[in-house]
Amino acid sequence: MDWIQALILGIVQGLTEYLPVSSSGHLAIGAALFNMSGEENLTFTVAVHVATVLSTCVILWREIIWLFRDLFKFRWNEGTKYVVNILISMIPVAIVGFMFKDKVEEVFGSGLLVVGICLLVTASLLAFSYYAKPRMRERISPFHAFIIGIAQAVAVLPGLSRSGSTIATGLLLGNKKEQLAQFSFLMVIPPILGEALLDVKDMAEVGVSEAMAGLSPAALIVGFLAAFVSGCIACKWMINIVKKGKLIWFAVYCVFAAITAIVLNYCL
Repeated sequence: MDWIQALILGIVQGLTEYLPVSSSGHLAIGAALFNMSGEENLTFTVAVHVATVLSTCVILWREIIWLFRDLFKFRWNEGTKYVVNILISMIPVAIVGFMFKDKVEEVFGSGLLVVGICLLVTASLLAFSYYAKPRMRERISPFHAFIIGIAQAVAVLPGLSRSGSTIATGLLLGNKKEQLAQFSFLMVIPPILGEALLDVKDMAEVGVSEAMAGLSPAALIVGFLAAFVSGCIACKWMINIVKKGKLIWFAVYCVFAAITAIVLNYCL
């Protein structure tokens, strides 16, 4: 992978991590187009995912400081309740990560047809949540946090958007738009970091030289910075989009992306 390919994929990862169009699906399409090997793809994926976590911390730094400040007061306050909801939302994805990690990796290696089908599911979910009008609730309850966590766990499938699945699920449950984007982006920080640690362990087992085969340090740095900058832009943008409720256009885009993935599956 050269630095231009890394730049393109880094920008794609940063944007699609927050926009409800599936970062994993787009990276799979990009990897197929650029003919990236499994180990090379794994190393790059770890780097750009960590970059997007950092972009979340930059954009939502006030909320993160508030959570830690309330948590370390060691009282049952609003921040502590929020942290508990995040921990509850992590339970489903933790179960999937520890018990079905190998199965998920098999799905990732099964070609772009699965990506295309999952993108169509993402489009359907976004469209349904746009037209559904449930009764709005003031706060995200622990039960709803768990259901949204299940949506996040299912979204480990390539092409099924994590942000799209969690935000759409929250909207269908009747949670307010203003709360959902922030909660969706904060709840993903621990799982992504945990997944990155597991991937780093896998990289250590195969060896640094093999993991970096075909991937120069310059390309890795360019991809990381591109994912970080584009992630900051997309995170801020997506919060405003969710507040305005304009998710239907992403459903349309996912349909076109799904068609592209399915066509590439039979052409490459």
